[in-house]
Amino acid sequence: MSIKNNQQQYSTRWIMLLAMLTSLGPLSIDMYLPALPQMANDFQVSTQQIANTLPAYFFGLALGQLFYGPISDRIGRKKPLYFGLMLYVVASLICVVAPDDWSLIFARVLQALGGCVGVVMARAAIRDRLDLQGSAQAFSTMMIVMGVAPITAPIIGAFILKFFAWKAVFITLTIIGIIFLLMVHFFFKETLEPERRLKLSFKQIVLLYGTILQDKSFQLPMLAGCLTGAAMFSYISSASAVLMDGYHLDQQTFAYAFGLNALGIMLMSSINKKLSQRFSVLQRLVIGGVIQVSGSVIILFAGLLAVAPLWLVMLGLFFAVSGIGFTGPNATALAMSQQGARAGTASAIMGSAQFGCGLLGGVLLNFLMWDSLLNMAIMMLMFTLIGTWMITKVVRVQRQVQS
Repeated sequence: MSIKNNQQQYSTRWIMLLAMLTSLGPLSIDMYLPALPQMANDFQVSTQQIANTLPAYFFGLALGQLFYGPISDRIGRKKPLYFGLMLYVVASLICVVAPDDWSLIFARVLQALGGCVGVVMARAAIRDRLDLQGSAQAFSTMMIVMGVAPITAPIIGAFILKFFAWKAVFITLTIIGIIFLLMVHFFFKETLEPERRLKLSFKQIVLLYGTILQDKSFQLPMLAGCLTGAAMFSYISSASAVLMDGYHLDQQTFAYAFGLNALGIMLMSSINKKLSQRFSVLQRLVIGGVIQVSGSVIILFAGLLAVAPLWLVMLGLFFAVSGIGFTGPNATALAMSQQGARAGTASAIMGSAQFGCGLLGGVLLNFLMWDSLLNMAIMMLMFTLIGTWMITKVVRVQRQVQS
């Protein structure tokens, strides 16, 4: 199919709706980052301890997606969106009234269990409607649109904190959840027709998970995308400790610094989309891996210096994080290309594995013995190196298929 036809497979309005549903994750993760030192002070714990609410959210994201995927393959995409968004609204209110850090961690898990429904349904809806090339472009377009969320979220959070305490951030997230619920009700049209739905029992769901995981066309690009994406989650878990505690950035400056890397993802996603006429999905995936590893090496070098200049750290972070604009959409498109009616389950596995890697990175950060910058650098380099190694395996398998 030609590039022109692929561009006609979807409307910008439809992609924007899916992007907004997917952005619920970045909003929930990034909006309260400027508040972490204030929250730590209120709960009388360290910033790193209160930052454990981040891997708690990743845990909820990883777990919840495993349920939404097969359920959506059985009953369609819209009903799970109703349930997940209602759970998200309730959990956000629980965050507001949490009396201690452990209660907040529990509420964040619930919040993630609800909020993760958007990313699963968005990926599945794209696969319901588009082919490989169209999907790659759609995921790139969606990443550009949803890239606004991690840019604006910490800025909005910092602005709220100028006038209110940190609980107002979660009240704002509650309102956003209600708005998204209304948008789904009025504007989201079902993409999986009844005749294409899978009639799955619990045993069949387990078997389906096993079948998909053994599918090399899914397994390898899924791992490549998840591992390279995990570098960003290691950065998110460390950002407040590195930039606010380490470099003493205030809430507003931190928000701008954090948003710069999110802007980088949008920029790389846009370049990735423009290069679709010159390079294949596989070639662009390789480009992304090289960009991310290069950035991680710069961060490690900065972490090994006695006093690393902030500009060097930000340069490394820009490449290590923004490279996801290449690796993310292309790995997702490759992984989902052969999944057909089981796209919901496949999407759930991919999302669960991605945030599972983010959870692993957040947990491991608590056990590393160096300063926050070097700890972050080690985790980011580890994930990008292993992820790029997986990309080389994807390339090798694809060449064998084509030969």
